[in-house]
Amino acid sequence: MRSVVGGGRVKLSDVARDAGVSPATVSRAIAQPDLLSPETLARVRASALRLGYLPDGAARALASGRSMTIGAIVPTLDSAIFARALQAMQATLAQSGYLLLVASHEASPAAETQAVRALLGRGVDGLMLVGAERAPETTALLKASSLPVVLTWCGDGHFTAVTIDNALAGRLAAEHLIGLGHRRIGMIVGHLQFNDRQRARLDGARKALVAAGLSLPESLVVEQALTLAGGRAGCAMLLGLDAPPTALIGGIDLFAIGCLEEAHARSMAVPDDLSVVGIDGLDMSAHVSPGLTTVHVPTGRIGNLAAQTLMAMIAHQTVDRERVLPVELVVRRSSQRLTGS
Repeated sequence: MRSVVGGGRVKLSDVARDAGVSPATVSRAIAQPDLLSPETLARVRASALRLGYLPDGAARALASGRSMTIGAIVPTLDSAIFARALQAMQATLAQSGYLLLVASHEASPAAETQAVRALLGRGVDGLMLVGAERAPETTALLKASSLPVVLTWCGDGHFTAVTIDNALAGRLAAEHLIGLGHRRIGMIVGHLQFNDRQRARLDGARKALVAAGLSLPESLVVEQALTLAGGRAGCAMLLGLDAPPTALIGGIDLFAIGCLEEAHARSMAVPDDLSVVGIDGLDMSAHVSPGLTTVHVPTGRIGNLAAQTLMAMIAHQTVDRERVLPVELVVRRSSQRLTGS
């Protein structure tokens, strides 16, 4: 509810009168605060706060040519990884007065296209998307809009991106297990269609094994939904093989944690009977038993940089075409040297 002055709604002119400046100066404080001296800006803001003035969103958008909203479309909202990135985005954007609008597509290219249309229709100032693989119709929409777009996790060379080396993440996980003497290694990944992140992690692990004179045959790769239950189901399938693997890689930490749960349910000791490595670096991975060895992905930093990059693009500032953030192996107790190796 708007605050009132003398029984009426607080107006921009009320703030101007209280601050001893012109209404145009108050308008600039809202739309282009960088044009005012710090002293004048502080005085205007103090008056606005004292009177309880809230600028009308539509008026502010008209004055600045911006809606002060950013859209983000992620594969799913049921993910600690994307939740962390979105939280970091929201916190960064809020510092500059932007609002984050979020949609998900549940790994459906058509749903992503629909979400892009909806957010463009709402007049967002920029968009964050996950991954580089999408329907041609979506790419055409994005290019036609001329809107600032930032891809995350994977880039495609066409749009600005804040990414990680997903293949390196898979390679680090596999090389760690190879170095511990494991030769039969299985991997649980998300459904590979419309998921370039999981495909790259699988490819990186496979290449590491080949470089060591080993292999990662299809029989040792299981695709599952990106949930803890999916990790348990994938682990059960791999452990049910006539020659089960001695180590497992989860394409996400949730898969690896699901492996821990399945191993415990089978009275198997981790890492004595089975070594497990994840990829992501979820906070909970440090607190499960045993602590999960994982390849840490700077998820919060991805969200933070995506927000900063979008705001810089909106302000017509020069930005890096692609920022590749580092990943690193974090060794905990879920992996150990294979007995007798």
